[in-house]
Amino acid sequence: MSKSTKLVVQNIEIGLVSINSEDYICLTDMVKAKDGDFFVSDWLRNVNTLEYLHAWEGMYNPNFNSGEFASIRSQSGINSFKISVKE
Repeated sequence: MSKSTKLVVQNIEIGLVSINSEDYICLTDMVKAKDGDFFVSDWLRNVNTLEYLHAWEGMYNPNFNSGEFASIRSQSGINSFKISVKE
């Protein structure tokens, strides 16, 4: 069972999700507050970041779409490659 809420840290709202008594904070909210959306999109373009997300999703997300991710990974490293948090 999961429960979503928000933390307020130095007047900045940070998402918090509790799943099975484990708390997860939203790193995207934290990074946006510091460096804006540009930093997040730049970080997501990094091949190492994508590999980490692939491993994490494979372990913790039973609905992870490996086929769609393979398409995204094949584009990484190309200068024109961009991806959003939602993608």
